[in-house]
Amino acid sequence: MTITNTISEYTISSQVKLALEEDIGQHDITADLIQPTTIASAIIISREAATLCGQAWLNEVFKQIDPNIKVIWHFNDGDILSSDNILCELSGPARSLLMGERTAMNYIQTLSATATISQDYAKKVEGFNVQILDTRKTIPGLRLAQKYAVRCGGCYNHRIGLYDGILIKENHINASGSINAAITLARSLHPAILIEVEVENLQEFSEALMGQADIIMLDNFDAKALKQAVSLNQGQAILEASGNVNLNSIRTIAESGVDRISVGALTKDIKAIDLSMRFI
Repeated sequence: MTITNTISEYTISSQVKLALEEDIGQHDITADLIQPTTIASAIIISREAATLCGQAWLNEVFKQIDPNIKVIWHFNDGDILSSDNILCELSGPARSLLMGERTAMNYIQTLSATATISQDYAKKVEGFNVQILDTRKTIPGLRLAQKYAVRCGGCYNHRIGLYDGILIKENHINASGSINAAITLARSLHPAILIEVEVENLQEFSEALMGQADIIMLDNFDAKALKQAVSLNQGQAILEASGNVNLNSIRTIAESGVDRISVGALTKDIKAIDLSMRFI
């Protein structure tokens, strides 16, 4: 499976540089136990079923530590792993392999966790014409990486940050005076950008619809209210459900007929995938 990685090499390189500085500091003092001429080989093995993500970050870790390290991959980002699969083989100076092990594993364990939970959510809504979206609830410094992982798992990205999408929430509405006033001002300031408005009930939904919002986020609507909103909408705006969505509730939400469902759990409620690096 091939997933397009739209993250620049510079961004990945910068992220890895900071991660290595955090872990290694001035010097890996334990690595002094190993002769610098010692050459070793290692494999990374999956201990559980997962969706792989993070190849570029692992590659960059070892590239920055020692360009003599070779990495041969047997799987690609987006591939489904079983327990005991060999993800990749590594060879090169033993000191360098050990120096980069933890940082490299942190990346692929974390990003594979995001890809895996995204895959779980995507499977839950198979057969429905609905997109599962991530949110800005990401690990600081890893937003672009996690959003890439979400795509590896078969879900979609919401706005990347505050700079590439307008989402009018309760406090924006209060500060502007009304939903219609907030929409009107947003459209005058940024006419080329879609306007999304978060609403908490059907009255606010009607106001957002009257104001011709492009996207309306239905926050914490129950199943009945979601269906009512879909019926009232009649295809005028893109409808997005959000708020406390989980694997048990998402199929019911999809059945309402909304276009999109945003899920914070894709990037914040994750558990690192159990992977192991072994010297051979």
